[in-house]
Amino acid sequence: MASYKETPRQKMIAMMYLVLTALLALNVSKQMLDSFIVVNESMEDTNENFSAKIEDVYADFDFQYDLNENKVEEFYSKAQEVKQLTKHLVNYIDSIKYQLIITTENKVKTVEQAKSTPLADLKFKDSYTEPTRFFFERSTDGTNGRSGDLKRAIDAFRTDMLAYMNEGNESDRLGLITEGPYYDSDGKRLTWMQYFFQNKILASDITVLNKLIGEVKSAELDVVTYLFSSVTAEDFKFDAITARVIPKNTYILEGQEYEADILVAAYDTKQEPEIYVLEGVDSITEANFSRATKLNGESRGSKLKFRANRQGTYKYAGIVRVTNPAGEVKNYHFKNSYIVAPPSLTVAATKMNVFYIGIDNPVSISAPGIADENIRPEITVGDLNETADGGWVVKITDRDVRSTTINARARYEGRMINIGSQDFRVKRLPDPVAEVAGIKAGNIDKNTMLAAGAVIPVMKDFQFDLHFTVNSFTMGTIINGDWIPKNTRGNRFTPDMLNMIRNARRGQKFFLENIQATGPDGITRTLNPISLTIN
Repeated sequence: MASYKETPRQKMIAMMYLVLTALLALNVSKQMLDSFIVVNESMEDTNENFSAKIEDVYADFDFQYDLNENKVEEFYSKAQEVKQLTKHLVNYIDSIKYQLIITTENKVKTVEQAKSTPLADLKFKDSYTEPTRFFFERSTDGTNGRSGDLKRAIDAFRTDMLAYMNEGNESDRLGLITEGPYYDSDGKRLTWMQYFFQNKILASDITVLNKLIGEVKSAELDVVTYLFSSVTAEDFKFDAITARVIPKNTYILEGQEYEADILVAAYDTKQEPEIYVLEGVDSITEANFSRATKLNGESRGSKLKFRANRQGTYKYAGIVRVTNPAGEVKNYHFKNSYIVAPPSLTVAATKMNVFYIGIDNPVSISAPGIADENIRPEITVGDLNETADGGWVVKITDRDVRSTTINARARYEGRMINIGSQDFRVKRLPDPVAEVAGIKAGNIDKNTMLAAGAVIPVMKDFQFDLHFTVNSFTMGTIINGDWIPKNTRGNRFTPDMLNMIRNARRGQKFFLENIQATGPDGITRTLNPISLTIN
């Protein structure tokens, strides 16, 4: 990725895209396309959450404007301008997204159709030729194509937003930096347009465009929050002062840090609020206050960091203390939670793409943004059990079953939701190959055959380490023109069989037939015959 420092919410938006960028180096399988669909849906949900947060700030602005128009007028007007600029750019990115879908999809003819068609329903979501032509037109670096127009629109928007915060273009506070540098896997320097849109599939382009919308909304939230915080609160005319927690991300990878901005919506520049935080609780009370940690605060708040060393769901709570002009201490409570999870989103058999009857079939089950302990999987046919290391094992004993389905539900925001299902074929274990001294047909030395002394069933090109038991077999050979068969139980040669081998002449053939073997699934099957010639 680019080397510049991103804003907190910029990194939150970009993190999911990092996984998808890595996937583009591989063949675009159905599972990977499904990954784009899942992350794109998460991006769309994130954008809706941003919109809700932004509307809360605008609502606070409206309330303060009604209370004291003269005091708030300057910042309120700027906030309305920011709102219009953001709306214009978001609409522009949306129009690019819908036109891209129309250009790539044969059956999508109108903007309304493009707007109402989910990514999962697009037929050519793995196509990259038409999307690349759409963004680059006749330019090699994207400067003269749609991607170049988009870059210039983003650059102009960023410049306008920085002006509202009285910061120059050199500031990286808002993110939305398109100058990079960006590099491909070989270290070759790329333009912003090449890095995000050249030879990328439609599913990736749509996800990136939704990511950009999220970054634009993130910038809007930063600027409007900054403008709102500029309204003086020294007289406490606000009748509602709330503590706000803005995390960089609530879904982070194991080993990284959880980081959030704790802000006071209205504050006094003449004093520093006291901020206390405590992990593992829903609120700070008199009983647990002594265990809370005091953060180093300033007028706008403080930085909060937790080291994410273990997977799971974690919560914390805190208090922001502010002294009003009358000398009274006011407490403003806040709380939040976050998830630490590995970078995975699969429900798949880890050894093969099917389940085999009678054995333990390892399965991995996880979902993006949801801790493993909150997932509740079920299987329609068979047994599904969790292992000590957090994995899962499927065992099917019914020999007539041909398919089964794993359904999963998860606890999310206090309620159980369906998170998907996966169908699997059910098959009987394949037959092993019967061999003597590693040979199933061909020439064999007499001493080698005597030393082997048994029929061994071997699984060929099969990932499970399985043991089959030979129950019985027949060995036969021609002696003086007569067919002489010998039967035995088990897999070992009998003394009579060994004597026949010792007395055999060069070129004499031995046939091992009707080899009966039973596998761990309890099914007895007849294995391949063995034909050996003494050399």
